[in-house]
Amino acid sequence: MEVFEAIYGRRSIRSFRREPIPKEYLTKILDAARWAPSAGNVQPWEFIVVTDGKLKEALARAALNQYFTAEAPVAIVVCADLEKAYQSYGVRGETLYCLQDTAAAVQNMLLAAYALGLGSCWVGAFNEEAVSRILGIPEGYRPVAIVPLGFPAESPGPRPRRSLRSIVHMEKF
Repeated sequence: MEVFEAIYGRRSIRSFRREPIPKEYLTKILDAARWAPSAGNVQPWEFIVVTDGKLKEALARAALNQYFTAEAPVAIVVCADLEKAYQSYGVRGETLYCLQDTAAAVQNMLLAAYALGLGSCWVGAFNEEAVSRILGIPEGYRPVAIVPLGFPAESPGPRPRRSLRSIVHMEKF
């Protein structure tokens, strides 16, 4: 798939078919994530692949009752390694760069999933402490996103976007 087709065509999917995701698709999506850019090539990400129904339900509750996350065959929890980022860039690495880096990895996941015919959604609204407890995430790692993946059971249209004219500033704000 051409990159602009993926960028313009991808949608947040919140309804999934029960059909399992082929392992090679999941591998491609995770591989695309690890090829995301990161500050100083630190690559402070960790990916937890969740397929167990009870764990996905617990994650859905922790995600403010966004139960579509449990309906997807797979949910990937993207975590930032705070210590790794701190070692390279101090407080700014720990509080900013690792979030930017993991965000880039999530975007790569979303585009790769779409290119493979899968649906996904970037879920950022969740209780971090609950997600860490559910998955046994050790201290020093921060869950940043939950990405449910599956074959879409819906086909939403494009959402409105702000015009370029309203958001682009040439040299000064």
